[in-house]
Amino acid sequence: MRRYLLAGAAALVLCAGLGAADAATFRWANDGDVNSMDPYARNETFLLSFTANIYEPLVRRNRELKIEPALATSWAQTSPTVWRLNLRQGVKFHDGTPFTADDVLFSAARVRGQGSNLTSVLSSVKDIRKIDDFTVEFETINPDPIFLEEITTWTMMSKRWAEANNATNAVDLTTGQENFATRNTNGTGPFVLISREPDRRTVLRPNPNWWDKPEHNLDEVVFNVIGNDATRIAALLSGEVDMVYTVPPQDTDRLSRSPGVRVHQGPELRTVFLGMDQTRDELLKSDVRGRNPFRDVRVRRAMQQAIDLEAIKTRIMRGQSRPTSLMIGPGVNGFVEAEDRVVRPNIDAAKRLLAEAGYPNGFGVTMDCPNDRYVNDEAICTAVVSMLARIGVRVTLNAQTRARYFAEILAPRYNTSFYMLGWTPTTYDAHNTFYNIMASRGGTRGVFNSGGWSNARFDELTDQIAVELDPAKRQQLINEATKIHVDEVGHIPVHQQVVVWAARQNISLQLMADNYFPLRYVRVQ
Repeated sequence: MRRYLLAGAAALVLCAGLGAADAATFRWANDGDVNSMDPYARNETFLLSFTANIYEPLVRRNRELKIEPALATSWAQTSPTVWRLNLRQGVKFHDGTPFTADDVLFSAARVRGQGSNLTSVLSSVKDIRKIDDFTVEFETINPDPIFLEEITTWTMMSKRWAEANNATNAVDLTTGQENFATRNTNGTGPFVLISREPDRRTVLRPNPNWWDKPEHNLDEVVFNVIGNDATRIAALLSGEVDMVYTVPPQDTDRLSRSPGVRVHQGPELRTVFLGMDQTRDELLKSDVRGRNPFRDVRVRRAMQQAIDLEAIKTRIMRGQSRPTSLMIGPGVNGFVEAEDRVVRPNIDAAKRLLAEAGYPNGFGVTMDCPNDRYVNDEAICTAVVSMLARIGVRVTLNAQTRARYFAEILAPRYNTSFYMLGWTPTTYDAHNTFYNIMASRGGTRGVFNSGGWSNARFDELTDQIAVELDPAKRQQLINEATKIHVDEVGHIPVHQQVVVWAARQNISLQLMADNYFPLRYVRVQ
């Protein structure tokens, strides 16, 4: 299935500036789809990663995950709370419209507006001002030591295009609705959307007018959705696809020994965890009436003591995970190895805790889980069901595709009682996880805190962490907040999974610890 295009006039027009005589088609596959082409539709790594090939942020991350200029060429703090960014001149959207400060202001309003799932990226910003067509200022509420890190996933959209196509607001994917931006795009990035067949195939081609110098040598990118693990791996081995983004752990060894295939793997920043509804007086999906067992820390601790994280690592993840007791892991600023004391299973102690809490015979609850989002997600949830059964907690597993799953747990009223979720702090800083996942719900804060765990002191510390400039003091605040969450078992952390991709030997790419897949680094030899 590998087809090289001979160098010629047509290829040179499509791939102007590639610096290679030949260009190629690159075919890759994943077990689930992107769900939307709107970069504000969902704060989810795969969607943000895919659309980042089409849309671009003001600042981006390079191969080493360091911040570098993108649509902003330079920046400076004119005061402790004011950031002035100079925009790149001569940049055009894919439809030929020039990129200016007006698009930045529009994108800011849109990402904060109705339907957006990325409202937290500008949560520290009080005001955004246009100085001239290529200069903007961001004024933060307080000094923000990680402002640039916070905006790396916020990509710019065309004001004119969005207004002309009635797409000035993002569409909340949990509602099942769509607008023009759901299936159509107009970015400034290295690739242009050519065709879109949801849940099947999406085709991109290089942007011949991209402002940057391409490092890839591609003239077409074909993304295929292949949900079945065996079929996806067979497609790679046969050469039907060049790369698979999600590699089942059980296939990693076989692929590493297969001729013509290379396995790329490394630690990931994402932490996978379990959450429990702690807000409702009575759970939506449980056989307990008149009360909520998850409001009792003894129940939460009992469930944590019943789950064998080491067994999940060895039997399900085939060693490709790092069990954890914390919501952040290595590589994230604020993580302290000595504080990560993994809870070992203790069935007898867990049963005693349940009895003390008033549930000597356990109780029943439904667990919401994706089956195409995280590595072996459904298998992990199935194992958790069996482990909790040992202490009398009867779990009914509701495993669904990511589109249905996210619509359930991220619905306005969070239609879940017990769930699995994963989170990669896009700033590579503890505050991102604290603010989005663990802090009390309110405005842009706690948007993904689907269980509603809440602690006033933790919220206070999160606010202080956001503005503390002294690294040592900031770490003390992070440590105190972490201890509160651990002591209260606000969530049950499971592990940091390993990023595992597999590709044909003639494919060069850049494995990223945040599981982003930038096509601008892909070359077919």
